[in-house]
Amino acid sequence: MTQRVLTGITTTGILHLGNYVGAIRPAIAASLSASVQSFYFMADYHALIKCDDPARIARSRLQIAATWLAAGLDPEQVVFYRQSDVPEITELTWLLTCVTSKGQMNRAHAYKATVDANVADGEDPDAGVTMGLYCYPILMAADILMFNAHRVPVGKDQVQHIEMARDVAQRFNHLFGQGREFFVLPEAEVEAELELLPGLDGRKMSKSYDNIVPLFEGGAKALKEAIARIKTDSRLPGEPKDPEGQPLVQIFDAFAAPAERAAFREALRGGLAWGEAKERLFAQIDGQIGPMRAKYEALMAHPERIEAILQHGAAKARAIAQPFLAELRAAVGLTAFTALPVAGTTVEAKQALPLFKQYRESDGRFYFKFQGADGRLLLQSSGFDSGRDAGQWVARLKREGAAALAGLPAERVAGVSEDDVAAALAALLAAAE
Repeated sequence: MTQRVLTGITTTGILHLGNYVGAIRPAIAASLSASVQSFYFMADYHALIKCDDPARIARSRLQIAATWLAAGLDPEQVVFYRQSDVPEITELTWLLTCVTSKGQMNRAHAYKATVDANVADGEDPDAGVTMGLYCYPILMAADILMFNAHRVPVGKDQVQHIEMARDVAQRFNHLFGQGREFFVLPEAEVEAELELLPGLDGRKMSKSYDNIVPLFEGGAKALKEAIARIKTDSRLPGEPKDPEGQPLVQIFDAFAAPAERAAFREALRGGLAWGEAKERLFAQIDGQIGPMRAKYEALMAHPERIEAILQHGAAKARAIAQPFLAELRAAVGLTAFTALPVAGTTVEAKQALPLFKQYRESDGRFYFKFQGADGRLLLQSSGFDSGRDAGQWVARLKREGAAALAGLPAERVAGVSEDDVAAALAALLAAAE
């Protein structure tokens, strides 16, 4: 069974070497697996919670999209889109909001941390708390559940949000499923490596600590200058140096093969100067990201190319989201009106007719079934990759009747003959004339 894996990237800044090693590189490698369907999205609605600078968000969206593409993400292999280009996500957010308790949101780590900080400062507990911050976990749940992701790679601080998404999914299934599981329950996939690459000062590389090594921004010059600022000990050239625990060595390891790591350590123990070690580190990193940087700069010079890629990705995402949301709307009662008898008039009762029903199962595939006028199941399709494929078969059966049964991917229903199915299709055709 194909596993769906979903990753969101918040668009509030630029990406650094730690992001590349801990998130981008392993995610792109994982996306190449034939057993995985990968979804990567620019979480630009999430960015609005943290940032009120439109220019910064606009620039970050472009830079981050260009970074992922330059690093090797194949938009044909994955579904790569902007969150704001898939309006079904925000509609699903409201459906989920209506089944999520306030008490659950009160326990969200980000909200609690803000409240605790306000109380410690003698402020009103909710000072500075927007509904965006408060409801952040529901939007994240919608991101995940819209595509029924099985696995979501996250840092340890995000695990609670995956647990909340599971709780919300279970509640919706219980209230509206009527025996059907609309949502699969996602699993958090904790990426330990996200916290391993040190920054210039030895702490975790983070914009918050101002200790990052830029990935592409600023070119080779910025990379070289950042590496020159990596903290080392005071041992002079010619003096043996202990490589263990050195940020410079840990960063080198992230871009080196085992034999290269061993040789670098041996050179340091033999007295290699820190300045020369930094030159070697620059050459090691630039040899790998230099070609990516050239592609990044070409993409940044032509943002319309990135836009076309993201629009293509949004179309793929919406092809999944639109039919699924239609099912969810129907489940909660948001259906089209049908004609009703008017009081005091006589309306001739219509004869019941056979009918088709299309739906999506928890395996992510699309199905349809054909029921007789008496409600008996006559035909059960096999799974299709898209709602469009299932709909095309339904349309063909309605148009051609029994002649379309040949070659139809379907499972036989016990106690139902082909004559039964053909007769019901004929009745449906006759009623349409």
